[in-house]
Amino acid sequence: KTYSLIIRGSRPGVNYCSCPDFAVNNLGTCKHLEFALSRLEKRRGGKRLLAVGYQPDYSEIYLHHGLKQEIRFNPGRDLPRPMQVWADRLFNDRGVLQEEHLIHFPRLFQDRPKTDGHEVRCHDEVLAWVGEHQEARERLKIIEDHLREGIRGLIFKNLLKTDLYPYQREGALFALKAGRSLLGDDMGLGKTVQALAAAELLARFFHLGKVLIVSPTSLKYQWKTEIEKFTGRTVAVIEGLNATRRELFRRDTFFKVINYELIFRDLEAITAWKPDLVILDEAQRIKNWKTRTAKSVKQLESPFALVLTGTPLENRIEELHSIMEFVDCRRLGPLYRFVHQHQVLDRDGKVIGYQNLQGIRETLKPVLLRRKKDEVLRQLPARIDQNIFVPLTPEQRTLHDEFYEIVAKIVAKWRRYKFLTEADQRRLMIALEGMRRSADNTYLVDKKTIHGPKIQELEELLQENIQNGKEKAVIFSQWLRMTELVEEVLKRNGIGYVHLNGSLPSRQRRDLLTRFKDDEQIRVFLSTDAGGVGLNLQSGALVINMDIPWNPAKLEQRIGRVHRLGQRRTVRVVNFVSSGSIEARILELLKFKKSVFAGALDQDGEDVVMVGESQMKRFMKTVEEITEKVEKADPLLESQLQREAEQDTRQAELAEKLETVGEHDRIGGVPAAVPTPGLEGLNALLTRGAEFLMNLSRTLTTPAGSSSIGTASAVMPALLEKEEGTGRPMLKIPLPDPKVIQTVLASLGTLLGGLTKGREQ
Repeated sequence: KTYSLIIRGSRPGVNYCSCPDFAVNNLGTCKHLEFALSRLEKRRGGKRLLAVGYQPDYSEIYLHHGLKQEIRFNPGRDLPRPMQVWADRLFNDRGVLQEEHLIHFPRLFQDRPKTDGHEVRCHDEVLAWVGEHQEARERLKIIEDHLREGIRGLIFKNLLKTDLYPYQREGALFALKAGRSLLGDDMGLGKTVQALAAAELLARFFHLGKVLIVSPTSLKYQWKTEIEKFTGRTVAVIEGLNATRRELFRRDTFFKVINYELIFRDLEAITAWKPDLVILDEAQRIKNWKTRTAKSVKQLESPFALVLTGTPLENRIEELHSIMEFVDCRRLGPLYRFVHQHQVLDRDGKVIGYQNLQGIRETLKPVLLRRKKDEVLRQLPARIDQNIFVPLTPEQRTLHDEFYEIVAKIVAKWRRYKFLTEADQRRLMIALEGMRRSADNTYLVDKKTIHGPKIQELEELLQENIQNGKEKAVIFSQWLRMTELVEEVLKRNGIGYVHLNGSLPSRQRRDLLTRFKDDEQIRVFLSTDAGGVGLNLQSGALVINMDIPWNPAKLEQRIGRVHRLGQRRTVRVVNFVSSGSIEARILELLKFKKSVFAGALDQDGEDVVMVGESQMKRFMKTVEEITEKVEKADPLLESQLQREAEQDTRQAELAEKLETVGEHDRIGGVPAAVPTPGLEGLNALLTRGAEFLMNLSRTLTTPAGSSSIGTASAVMPALLEKEEGTGRPMLKIPLPDPKVIQTVLASLGTLLGGLTKGREQ
């Protein structure tokens, strides 16, 4: 990109750069200016000239970017007396424009004294900045003149094809007055209809005619349905190849709906279209400011903006800053200063808590509106939550303990060194995910066996509530394989259902919603977390969570699809939890995330939230607590931890199991294992041999009655086979491709030949 620089001297704040960073970092400088200054200083006499500063023959009025944006006057040489008197009346002794003259500055500038031979230059960004303040003031004046009756005014009559609740009218008015705002209502309170109402109000008052809605792919057609249902406006869903999308942008429609992933590709077309209002749905998609999606979205320009998210803050307070950068990039100041003001660090510079959260609430008050369900509880149905604890089967316990042993070994390393390599952290996360999967069902790990009482409990629950009643249910699971098991239960019991997962095209998702709503034969909406965001599933009254996600916000997102405005029945929420497993402790592990969310956004939240330790230390402390509980129940743990070779082999076995997970059901992005030829095939063969010997050794040497027998014998059936005809048991070792075997045997022959010659010599 190309930027313009103005160099006036070496003092920070007197120079200017047109780049976005300079406008928001409050430093009065940027990398472009620093580079230019360093080059100029190297020139002959450069340092002296920069120190003196540049005083031109003309005077100039410019926008100063520091801790506060200010309009400043820089007098030129031989400033005429009448011009000096004019400047003294408008600017203070530091050359800063006084606040009372800001709105009327363009007129005052035109009325300046006319002097021959002395020019006064006013930079364009000064007039643009004043224009923003003038427009905001004029907008409020127009709104106040027409909405003296507030939310009971006639302006809301026939605004949409539905009546708005009082708090929804307040939300639409808030967005109208703010111009650019964030609506952070709890899930289920109707943020979509409030956004459509705000768009209609903006169209009536300010002749708005182009609205761009950015949403997750799964919600594009739901937005189209809602627009057609509640408004009489035209809408186009942006999708297809480049040529198709360009044609859709050229169509004259009021609304255009696009998914986040396409913003980067279509940024040029969007800029040419010039939307008047941009609505971001599920805006937590831009919470990580480093991602390409977030950077692309923040380049969208429009006079008005409305950001919708029920979870503006999920894990870190920086996420809220990233989202607010789209609403108002100057509201929270630069990230480095925001973090410095609100983070609490330990001696090592690790984050241990957050402070001054009340200050964030006050700063965001003009642009952020958030209501919780309990504030409008009388307009919402009751909700009943129930946790059903089920025991682990022996097969589940075996797998759960295998993954646990990896966790325990890494925890022991953490206790000793207080440090984990990236490889250790990756193995730890894979093992923890393995514990969660095995707590659901063994099928999620090996895709062969089906052991886990959750399926049986689900079947009984469905028979009681679905087959014998008239309710409809929504079933969620994080794992695609778990939904496959649920499918078999539904088929076996003749229960009609629809299945939503990440592999389903967005066009077909709308049909699933329609079928679940209108077809009486469709009794269950089965979904992975691809359907936990933004969907309206009020047709159901029973929410079943087959597993508990790490993030409590995701759990509430699932429930919020059913327990939301428009639901007239009592909603029952059933969470299946495997007792004695990692599942039982997940919600406890996430209490800190909930408290940070409440402190920054809720009026009754605490002003200071302390962790006591860095996030990594806290996480490891929780893992250690889990370890200690299991250690008390497993006296052989210490001896098992000392078997370094066995543990390494087990890690390889489990990693191999996990790396065969399908494209839509993988752990942490681990790719599928692929066969390798040549010397890599030799390594694979040797590894197989080592695995076989270790398994055989474990089986033969483990004492009777030991808890390790189940673990060792669990891997032996894969190596046993009966000979046809005789029925005698045989051992087998899986081998690579025949060509690979030839290469391996040739390599072994060469190796053994070399060893033989060495002995003879």
